[in-house]
Amino acid sequence: MSESDLDFFVRLARRGSFVDTARDIGVTASAVSRRLARLEERLGVRLLNRTTRRVSLTGEGEAYFDKAIRLLGEIEELEGSLRAGRENPTGLLRINATFGFSRGYIAPTVSAFCEAHPGVQVQLVVSDAPLNLIEQGFDLSIRFGNPPSSNMIQRLLQRNRRFMCAAPDYLDRHGTPQSLEELARHDCIVLRQEHDIYDIWRFDDHRQIAPSARVSGPLSTNDGEIAREWMLGGRGIMLRSEWDIAHHVRAGRLRVVLPGHFQTANITAIYPERHHLTAKVRVFVDLLADRLRVQNAARPLQLSEAELCP
Repeated sequence: MSESDLDFFVRLARRGSFVDTARDIGVTASAVSRRLARLEERLGVRLLNRTTRRVSLTGEGEAYFDKAIRLLGEIEELEGSLRAGRENPTGLLRINATFGFSRGYIAPTVSAFCEAHPGVQVQLVVSDAPLNLIEQGFDLSIRFGNPPSSNMIQRLLQRNRRFMCAAPDYLDRHGTPQSLEELARHDCIVLRQEHDIYDIWRFDDHRQIAPSARVSGPLSTNDGEIAREWMLGGRGIMLRSEWDIAHHVRAGRLRVVLPGHFQTANITAIYPERHHLTAKVRVFVDLLADRLRVQNAARPLQLSEAELCP
């Protein structure tokens, strides 16, 4: 039974008159009578006793009226909570993000968010490959690189690039490659991710065909943090996000290799169309953007030209 039928019946029962009900909803009394007849036919019971001037509830009509009042109250309460959710963060917020970025930035932001908004529950699901936002019921996804073309809202959170880098110890032992072709003679740590051709590194270029290099090495994994630790340990060259290596480069633990070759991998928040945007998503994304901005001011997540080419 639709809400409009419930509203109609409750109004008619309270008015006790076809004429008064018709005046309320802007139709004729005969239209009210026909609608009641269709309702009773569908239910298979008589809800109202008719007289020439008034209507009164049957026993079945009284039971239906009482239940309709409760249902309409629950609907009103639900709609009120949904309207409140557009103004104040409430309910469950499901987020998908990558492992390393979640540990360093998303998880602390979630903690601060829940402390500020106790009416929200957050479920953070981490994965190296992005999950399907709609099919798997996520409110928000934090992604790197070019987001898939869709009708989703995409908000840039932080500009980011991926650079090739290695520990000084590795480069001292094996030499620093001077061209992409020379990568074939080096141990490269490859990160296996779903649907990616993990042993081919492709780089940004304004030409029609972007430069690329086929790489290989004894070590590969689907965990970015494990791969980074191998790189820091001098086991090879790796392609890694700027936000994750910047402080290691500044501390001298890593050197950027061939800095003219990089991938643009901006950090983006992706969520459903704006008219569906609830306060819990909007406020969380705003908080994450603010915290990244503060972090970037205190310890830049991007490398300067001097840091790339010391």
